[in-house]
Amino acid sequence: MKIFIVEDEKAALNNLKALISEINPKAEIIGESDTVCNTIEWFKSNAMPDLVIMDIHLADGSAFEIFDYVDITCPIIFTTAYDEYALKAFKVNSIDYLLKPINKDELRNAFAKYELLFNGNKTKDEDDSLIRRIIGEIKKENNYKTHFLIPVKGDKFIPLEVDSIMLIYISEGTVKAVDNDNNQYVFSQTLDELTEMLNPKLFFRANRQFLVSKKAIRDVSIWFNGRLVLNLKNNILIDERIIVSKARASDFKEWF
Repeated sequence: MKIFIVEDEKAALNNLKALISEINPKAEIIGESDTVCNTIEWFKSNAMPDLVIMDIHLADGSAFEIFDYVDITCPIIFTTAYDEYALKAFKVNSIDYLLKPINKDELRNAFAKYELLFNGNKTKDEDDSLIRRIIGEIKKENNYKTHFLIPVKGDKFIPLEVDSIMLIYISEGTVKAVDNDNNQYVFSQTLDELTEMLNPKLFFRANRQFLVSKKAIRDVSIWFNGRLVLNLKNNILIDERIIVSKARASDFKEWF
């Protein structure tokens, strides 16, 4: 696989190259560019690579300007710190859209999509179905809750950012959330409903009682019968032990 990279942040470029080397050691990075202008010139002077990994926001403009000057016919994986360009990206040969900072699992999945689409024996209908599923997953991720309005006494609502939520749990039939200042909030939704509303990359359903943020976990203890105990950071005060069953232990390790 011959890869061309468009990225103007040195640290992001080095991280990306290291991930590529780890995930696909046989991949060859045949060129790099850090601007719109240089990218246009490269494509005018070189053969088409197998894959392009392209940052959207470059020092001299948007990467989408490149397509006004050159016809890139190979698949593209877009990278960006923003999520508002997902559907636009799929109009120009994109097979995936990765939000920075890029992690290994997401890049590995993007490479797997490349293999399915371009190195497998798939029909056009199968290709179209896969692309629709990819777009559907992006839309779903963009719809996860980022804020809640919590009703309080006196006909008021308190805004609560999802980023500040460390833990959601059931106590005596009431669903409560604990934030990073150890404040507690009562929710009207069920724990099942909240699990669907929140990004599963950030929150793990430990069991029927607890939904835990990745940021809340201090460490993990191995318990008997293959179970795990999630130990929370010191400022998060709850009375009960959070146990992940043996059946879910491997899911937790993969999630974390």
